[in-house]
Amino acid sequence: MADPRFFSVAGPFTLAALSRLAGAEIASGVDETRMIQDVAPLDRAGPEHISFLDNPKYLEAFASSGAGACVVHASHAHRAPSGMALLLSREPYRAYALIAQAFYPEAVPEARYVDGRAAVDPSATIGERSRVDAGAVIGPRVEIGQRCRIGANAVIGAGVILGDECVVGANAVLSHCILGRRVIVYPGACIGQDGFGFAMGREGHVRVPQLGRVIIHDDVEIGSNTTIDRGAGPDTVIGSGCRIDNLVQIGHNVELGRGCVLVAQLGISGSTKLGDFVSVGGQAGFTGHLTIGAGARIAAQAGVMRNVAPGEIVAGSPAFPAKQYWRQTAILEQMAKNKT
Repeated sequence: MADPRFFSVAGPFTLAALSRLAGAEIASGVDETRMIQDVAPLDRAGPEHISFLDNPKYLEAFASSGAGACVVHASHAHRAPSGMALLLSREPYRAYALIAQAFYPEAVPEARYVDGRAAVDPSATIGERSRVDAGAVIGPRVEIGQRCRIGANAVIGAGVILGDECVVGANAVLSHCILGRRVIVYPGACIGQDGFGFAMGREGHVRVPQLGRVIIHDDVEIGSNTTIDRGAGPDTVIGSGCRIDNLVQIGHNVELGRGCVLVAQLGISGSTKLGDFVSVGGQAGFTGHLTIGAGARIAAQAGVMRNVAPGEIVAGSPAFPAKQYWRQTAILEQMAKNKT
C-alpha cells in the first residue's frame, strides 16, 4: 500500500513467519502457510494484506475490514469478519510494528560509498558499508562505524564518534558527542553545541566555556530540529532507547534515563535529571537542577518547577499532581458558571 516511489516492500511472508516475528499466537483453524503480501490499514486492506486493531475505537472498521489477516487482542477476536486470519497478541500495535519492519526494512548500503562532493578529512575513518552523501562535511579524527548513513550537507565535527548502524539526516550538525549503535538523528538536528552558560553582570555577560560532551547511548532517535547542548563540565547524557520528537531543547548537563519519551516543543533546563521511562507531553517546560523520578508522566504544557516522584503524574503550570490539577480546574469552571 505504500508508494513504491519511496518504499520498497519485502516479502511475501507466511502467517507462520509473521507470527514468529511478532511473538503472536496464530488463532485456531488458520492456515499457517497462507502468504501475506503487504501491510495495510483496516479500511484499505484486501485479502493479501495484514492489518491490526489496537484501539477499540476502530472495532467497527475491524468488523467490516477486507483484510486477509489482522493482529488483534484475544478479547476482540469474536468481532472479526468471516475468513480473516487472526494473530493474537497482548500488544497488537507492537506486534504490528515488528511485522511492518519485516515488510519495510531499513535500507543498508551494499558497500562503502562516499560521494565525490562530500568533504572528508583524511584522518577520519568510515566503516564498511557506510554511505556519505553529497555536501556532507566529516571533520578530523571522526570515527564512523559500519553500515552508517550520513545525509546530504550534514556536518560531523572533529573527534565525533558514531557507532555501527547510525543514521545522520540531511543538514544535521554534530560536535563534541559520542553516539552508540543504531542512533537516528533526523534532519536539521544540532547536537553538541555550547550550552547556555554565562555569568551575568552589569558590565556584560561573561561566557563560561562548555567543556563537557554529549553521550548518546544505543537505540536512540532524535527528531528534526531538536537541539542537545553539550555539558558545561559534566556530560549531557541520553540513555538507551530514548525517543525524542522534533523541536525539543535539551540543556547542558541534562541526563535522561533509559526509554524516556519526549514529545515535540518541550524544553529541559540545565542539570535536570530524568529517570528511566519518563514520558513528557508536548510543550512542557522544566526549570534547572530538578530530579524527575523513574516512570513519571508529565502532561502537555506542564510547567515543572519542583522535583517529581517516581511514577507521579503531574499537569498544569506550575505542575501539580494530576488529580489535584483537574480538581482545581473543575472548581474554577464551576465558579465561573455560577457567576454567570
